[in-house]
Amino acid sequence: MNEGKPGTPGASEGPDGDFVLARPERPDGDYELPRPHDATASTPAAGVPDGGAPDPRHRGGTSADASEPAPAQSTDTPASTPAPGADAPAHPQPLHDPDPYSTPPYGEPGPWAPAPPVQHPAATPAHGVAVGVPPVPHEAAPAAPVTPAAPVAQDAPAAPVTDPWARYDPWAAPAAVAPLQQADPVEEDVRRRRGRRRRALAGGALVIALVSGVAGGVVGVQLERNGGIGAVELPQAGVEAPDRDPDSVAGIAAQALPSVVTLHVSGGGKAGTGTGFVLDDRGHILTNDHVVEPAGEDGDITVTFHSGDTAEATVVGRDSGYDLAVVRVKGVRGLAPLPLGNSDNVQVGDPVVAIGAPFDLAGTVTSGIISARERPITAGGEKGDGSDVSYVDALQTDAPINPGNSGGPLLDGKGRVIGINSAIRSADGGLDPEGGQSGSIGLGFAIPINQGKRVAEELIETGKATHPVIGITLDMEYSGDGARVAAEGSDGGPPVSTGGPGAEAGIRPGDVITKVDGRPVHSGEELIVKTRAHRPGDRLELTLERGGEERTVSLVLGSSDDG
Repeated sequence: MNEGKPGTPGASEGPDGDFVLARPERPDGDYELPRPHDATASTPAAGVPDGGAPDPRHRGGTSADASEPAPAQSTDTPASTPAPGADAPAHPQPLHDPDPYSTPPYGEPGPWAPAPPVQHPAATPAHGVAVGVPPVPHEAAPAAPVTPAAPVAQDAPAAPVTDPWARYDPWAAPAAVAPLQQADPVEEDVRRRRGRRRRALAGGALVIALVSGVAGGVVGVQLERNGGIGAVELPQAGVEAPDRDPDSVAGIAAQALPSVVTLHVSGGGKAGTGTGFVLDDRGHILTNDHVVEPAGEDGDITVTFHSGDTAEATVVGRDSGYDLAVVRVKGVRGLAPLPLGNSDNVQVGDPVVAIGAPFDLAGTVTSGIISARERPITAGGEKGDGSDVSYVDALQTDAPINPGNSGGPLLDGKGRVIGINSAIRSADGGLDPEGGQSGSIGLGFAIPINQGKRVAEELIETGKATHPVIGITLDMEYSGDGARVAAEGSDGGPPVSTGGPGAEAGIRPGDVITKVDGRPVHSGEELIVKTRAHRPGDRLELTLERGGEERTVSLVLGSSDDG
């Protein structure tokens, strides 16, 4: 590395194989190479100041560096060597002639000038941090031993260099490279990376939004067209036992429905539908007289059971005054008669269940309560002669009863028959067995089972029913309170039958009967209803008025042979 470089008196070899000139020591800590003055001026040896002492100089030297003790110099080599054959000059001579072109520091290198020191670039790792420069091996130029330069302090703070001559020293030791700092480029890279990250996130969010929108649209179209992606299954209760409390409506209906039948009647150009229920295991069925009336003497009656089986039926007996009839089916086994209750035990407010075939809807079950007892009603009268008028001391209920329910059972809370559904009050104010086909308004009427039982027994035994009678003719035109005895009989005979119960009790024409067994009566129809609620042979106590006086009479009811 130093081939062709002449040895320099007063210089020492550095650690990298180059030679370092001895530097003069300055009290202010700055160091400066001697400058040439003229061609004949004597110049001190390089690195030796006027005082002749070596100058321990280093990069960015400070006053603190001057205090460092210089290493001991070799005694074999003087600080400077005078030119041969001449006296030692006061100042060392320059190494070459002055540069006429004033090219700093001493002109362009030539054959007579030493080569500038080799500057070894420091290896810089990533992020601009300098690392130490390893020494480069080279051959040292032959020279006399020189005193080594004073060690350079590495931890002293660098003083600012203001002299332009001190900015470059070809013989100075390689200065330690300060750590590189890249503030602005690093910050710019960070900002760039953050910007790229934000753009990437925004792009990803946009892609996700687009994909979600497309997927949502596809799912929405699928749901709109097909009603769902998969099969729709709604939650519901599991299978439960069919058994119900026997006293509930469901329990009562389950017990009674097998004993209730639907009747389809036709004949004489008429047809109708009604309901009935089984009385015994011999095939007797109880229903209303107006249900079987269209069949006449040679019509057809078809009975349909709850199981769906059908059978032909014939009329056993009928009575229009009670609006009751009994028919019979033959060849049917396994009949289950309905249990009969006692209508005298019924109280207002008791729950009831009605079963029938309204508008031919067989097996219809409705429920309600007893709204009233002993409600006197009359129904029928289409013939005009009064022979088809029925007089009923009825049970009133709000259980829905409609056309087709006639003849069906009215059951109490224990599933026992307490009445036979017969008539309803229609919206037009009429009272009709079929309700004028207008439907129920919550006013239904049933024949008490106590009366129905007696009449059914007579119809089964004799084919006809007996009517209890007092033996008097009533004035049906009387508008006053009570039932007045007519002045003459309907057939021209006496209004009080000779030898009848009324005659024996002392009843006379014109008497007004106001009470039966202590219960008020307000019309002739009501007196008939109260009377027919009893059996022939029953004793009645009547309260009557005659000439403004009230009296009470007692009698035993007779029987009407013609019903």
